[in-house]
Amino acid sequence: MSTFPSPIVSRLPEVGTTIFTVMSALANEYGAINLSQGFPDFDCPALLLDRVIHHMKAGHNQYAPMTGVAPLREAIAEKVKNLYGHTYDPQNEITVTAGATQAIYTAVAAMVHPGDEVIVFEPVYDSYVPAIQLAGGKPVYVRLKFPDYHIDWEEVAALVSPRTRMIMINTPHNPTGSVFSAADMEALIKIVAGTDIVIVSDEVYEHIVFDGLRHESVARYPELAERSFIISSFGKTYHVTGWKIGYCLAPKELMVEFRKAHQFIVFTCNTAVQFGLADFMQEKSHYLELSAFYQQKRDFFLKAIKGSRFTPLPSSGTYFQLLRYDEITEESDADFAKRMTRDAGVASIPISAFYRDREDNQVVRFCFAKGEKTLLEGAARLCQI
Repeated sequence: MSTFPSPIVSRLPEVGTTIFTVMSALANEYGAINLSQGFPDFDCPALLLDRVIHHMKAGHNQYAPMTGVAPLREAIAEKVKNLYGHTYDPQNEITVTAGATQAIYTAVAAMVHPGDEVIVFEPVYDSYVPAIQLAGGKPVYVRLKFPDYHIDWEEVAALVSPRTRMIMINTPHNPTGSVFSAADMEALIKIVAGTDIVIVSDEVYEHIVFDGLRHESVARYPELAERSFIISSFGKTYHVTGWKIGYCLAPKELMVEFRKAHQFIVFTCNTAVQFGLADFMQEKSHYLELSAFYQQKRDFFLKAIKGSRFTPLPSSGTYFQLLRYDEITEESDADFAKRMTRDAGVASIPISAFYRDREDNQVVRFCFAKGEKTLLEGAARLCQI
C-alpha cells in the first residue's frame, strides 16, 4: 500500500495516452498496415547518413552549444532568406531544438503566464493544449469549418480579449491537410495589429504543399514575423522523424525569452546530427523537390482507393489524407478506426481525437508517407471494406 501522504492532483487530468501511441500499438497487436502515425517507411538520403557518421567519427560527440551548432543555424538562415525573403540572425534569432514538439512547448512556457488566453484551432494537434495548461494558460478554441476546414476570421476576432496572449497556427495543417492562403495571413495581420499578441506558427510541413499552392510562412509577412515564433522540423523534411531535431525562428527579443526556457527544458541536441544536417543542407534540391515527391504519393493513394466506399476530403499539404466513411457505417470514428485495424488490417487516426468535445464527422486520417507497395496493399484492404 502506498505511503504517499495524499492522492496526486494531476496537472493534466484529462490527458491520457496519445491517439498515435494507441493506434500504433493496435497496429502492432493485429499486424496491421500502419497508416496512422505520421512517419515514413523509407529511409533518409544516403548522403545525410554519410555526413552524420562522418561527424561522429570526427569526434563531434559531446555537447553542442545550447543554441545549436553555428553551421546549422547559418544554413537555416540562408534557406529561410532564399525561400521567404526574411533575414534571421543565426546568432540571436535561430535556435535548434529537440524536435518541433519541444520547440512548441518551449515557446508557450516562455511566453504564457497563468490566466493568459491562447487561441487554438481545432481539430488541434494534441501537444498544443497540454503545453498551454501546464503554463497555467487557458485555451480558447476556434473550430475549423467542415468539410474544407477553413477559418472564420470574424469568429477569431470576436474571441480576442485583453487576456489574449498568443495565437497558435499550423500550416500546412495536421491533421486536416488544409493550408493557409495569403488572405488568411492578411486577416491574421489585422487581428493582431496594435496588440501584444504573440504567434506560434507550426510550419513543420512547410515543404509539403500541393497543386501549385505556395506555403504562406509567417516569415513572408513582416507584420507577423516581428511577433512570431516559427517552428519547423528536420524530421518531416528529411524523413528522419526519430532523430527529433527541429528549430525555432524568432526576433531577438522573443528568442531571448525562448532560450531562457530552452536551456532548462532540453539544453541542447545531438551534435553529430546537427553537423550532418548542416552539410546536407548545402544540397538544396532535396526540400525543393519534396512537394512533388509527396503529391505523387497522395495521388497514387487516391487512385488506388478509387473503387472504395470512402470519400476523400481535400489534402492541400502535409503527408496525410482524410477519408470520410459515412457511406460505410454509422459507427463513431474511434470505433471504426479500431475495427479497421482489427478486421481489415489497416490502422488510421480518428479525427475526433483532435477535438476537446470529440466532435465526430465520420472522418479518419491516413498517412501516405509510405512506399508504393505499402500504399497498394493498404488501399486494397480499404477497398474491401
